[in-house]
Amino acid sequence: MEQHTGIICKITGGFYYVEAAESVYECKARGVFRKRGTSPLVGDIVDITVPNDGYCSIDRIHERRNFLVRPALANLDNLMIISSVREPDVNLYLVDKMTAAAVSKDITPIVVFTKSDLASVDSYVDIYRRVNIPAYAFSCMDNRGLDEIKAELKGKVTAFCGNSGVGKSTLLNALFPELELQTGEISEKLGRGRHTTRTVELFKKHGGYIADTPGFSTVDIERFELIRKDELKFAFPEFEDYFGTCQFNSCNHVCEKGCKVLDAVSDGVIPQSRHDSYVRMYNEVKDIKDWQINN
Repeated sequence: MEQHTGIICKITGGFYYVEAAESVYECKARGVFRKRGTSPLVGDIVDITVPNDGYCSIDRIHERRNFLVRPALANLDNLMIISSVREPDVNLYLVDKMTAAAVSKDITPIVVFTKSDLASVDSYVDIYRRVNIPAYAFSCMDNRGLDEIKAELKGKVTAFCGNSGVGKSTLLNALFPELELQTGEISEKLGRGRHTTRTVELFKKHGGYIADTPGFSTVDIERFELIRKDELKFAFPEFEDYFGTCQFNSCNHVCEKGCKVLDAVSDGVIPQSRHDSYVRMYNEVKDIKDWQINN
C-alpha cells in the first residue's frame, strides 16, 4: 500500500484520475465526502491511497485557493480571456465581467484580443495594460503575440474562456498543436451553439496545466460567478488607490459627489470603459439578495 499527493486531472463516470508520482491513478472518492456535501473537483490537490489490489481512494482534499462553479475547476492560476476584435466585434463589457470574476476568485486574468489582422487592437490592449492586467494581441496569420502568451502559461494552471467564434481553439492549436483534436471538437460543437457535457480535463503543458473546458463562455460567468455589490469594487484593482479618499465613506464609486474614482476616470487615469462596466455590473447586482448569489 502506498500513499501519494497529486492533482485531479479528469473526472468521468464516478472515477477520479489523479496524477501523482509520475503516474495517473484511477480513484474512487471516500464516502465521507458525500456525507460532508463535498465533491472533489478537477484541479484539486488530493491525498490518495494506492492499495495492492482494488481501487485507489481519495482520502483528503487539500484546501482550495479558489474554484469556479461552471466549469467546475479548482486552484486556477490564470483565466485566459479570449475576445476577437472582428467577427464577432469586441465587447469590452463581457471582457470586464470575466476579468472581475477572475480577480474576485484570486485568479490572474489575462486578456487576448484575437484576429488582430482584421483590425487594430492596440487601443484595447492598452486599456488593460493601464490597469495592470496582462493583455496581448494575437493573429493566426503570423502568430503575432504567441511567444508572450505562451510565457504566461509556464508553470501555471490556466483555463481558456471565450464565446463562440472568437478564436479560442485557433489560439490553443497555435500554442499546442498536439491538442488539435480536442479543440477541433470543441470548436465544431460551439459553432452549432450547443453546450457540451464533455468532462473538464487538465493537460500537462509547458510546465503547468491547460484546462480543456468545452462550452466555457461568458454565459457561465454571467450565470454562476456573480459578485456581491459590496465586493464588486475589489474586483477592479485600479480602484484600490482611491479607497478611503472619497468624500463619503459609503461611496459606491458609481455617481456620488466627491468620488475620487470618478475624478480618476475624468482625468483619464482609469479608462472610461472600465468604469462603465463597473457601473453596469453594480446596477445588475444591487438588488440581488446574498442568498441568490452562488459564491
